[in-house]
Amino acid sequence: METKMENAMAPGVSPAIPATEEDRIYRKVGWRLVPLLVVCYVVAYLDRVNVGFAKLQMLQELQFSETVYGLGAGIFFIGYFLFEIPSNIILHKVGARVWIARIMITWGIISACMMFVTSVHMFYALRFLLGAAEAGFFPGIILYLTYWYPAARRGRITTFFMTAVPMSGLTGGPISGWIMSTFHGDHGLSGWQWLFLLEGIPSVVIGVLVLIYLDDRINRAKWLTASEKAVLIRNIAAEEQQKEDPPIRAALTRPRVWAMALIYFSFVMGLYGVGFWMPTLIKSSGVQSPLAIGLLTAVPNLFAVIGMILISRNSDRHRERRWHVALPALFGAVGLLLSALWSGNTALAIVALTVANIGICTVLPLFWSLPTALLGGTAAAAGIALINSVGNLAGFVSPYLVGWLKDLTGTTNTGLYMLSGCLVVGALVALAQPARLVNR
Repeated sequence: METKMENAMAPGVSPAIPATEEDRIYRKVGWRLVPLLVVCYVVAYLDRVNVGFAKLQMLQELQFSETVYGLGAGIFFIGYFLFEIPSNIILHKVGARVWIARIMITWGIISACMMFVTSVHMFYALRFLLGAAEAGFFPGIILYLTYWYPAARRGRITTFFMTAVPMSGLTGGPISGWIMSTFHGDHGLSGWQWLFLLEGIPSVVIGVLVLIYLDDRINRAKWLTASEKAVLIRNIAAEEQQKEDPPIRAALTRPRVWAMALIYFSFVMGLYGVGFWMPTLIKSSGVQSPLAIGLLTAVPNLFAVIGMILISRNSDRHRERRWHVALPALFGAVGLLLSALWSGNTALAIVALTVANIGICTVLPLFWSLPTALLGGTAAAAGIALINSVGNLAGFVSPYLVGWLKDLTGTTNTGLYMLSGCLVVGALVALAQPARLVNR
């Protein structure tokens, strides 16, 4: 209903204004929304992948194999997949403020409960519940940004939001290593148990902050003036008229939506191959201290943040999407190949992982400029959720396959070759999409 009201208000509500004034309004919106959303995603991603650091201690203590770890790390995405589409539709109906807060509070509690894992089945069950609790968060934020930003501005904003992925590694890696080194043995708990406990608490706290601070729509933003709201609503309404809003069933059966899901699946294979296995790859290069491993993981993530911002700006400036998606994916593929070839040398392995991380982290936010340029309304909520949920099944397949291949061959190199090939496939399918539909 709110979308219809906003669209009805839009014609004639605001005369043309200077570009500098419009830029000022969007900067105001960005400073209000984006920092909080980035912090939300930092703690979300950290709670999702900190099991990669916990692995350095918990596998030996609990006698888990690499295959068990890979399956447990990936089973998160089964719960995520099953609940994502209904979660995103609920968010579209009840509003982002309440639903995102609910998601964050429940996943923070479940993440902290990972400290109680004592068996394989308990490990699997809690990872599944963590995925179910977090379902809808990422596609919900992507959908939420379409309520505020037109496509021409959304590429850069989505990238700023998704810098949370490398930022979680940039900050979380050293913090995770420090927690495991400093608290190991305190009060009879291992370092990996302290890791889950201390990194689960911020999600609950920030979830409460979201409930207090976030605004669902432009009309509800008391920090905007009437004229500022008019400009924002006019721009969103103008874009919505160009989008399709087919019935949910039709949106979910369109070949182009499934092509987007395939592209995203390929890219997420690379993301979680690096995300869940980077600490192990660094350790296998000769580094043993959890703190040192944590500090070294910050290097690829720092450069990824810089690469994401620079390349997304270039994409928005030229209004070009396909090549800005495909080339970083190929860059990431090369990095993964080099990380396998240089796995025995710490310095070269860090260089290769940096190359891979820049490419993989850059391609993900730019990818979302493709489907959000095609769909609007409830179809966008369902289509984005479908693409993200199918794509994130790679989060299950990727760590499981890498773990299985490592147990089978005794090395992670085979898994890295496989992930590199997935990135190439995603790049080729992205280039096959019609430029006239996605270059906005």
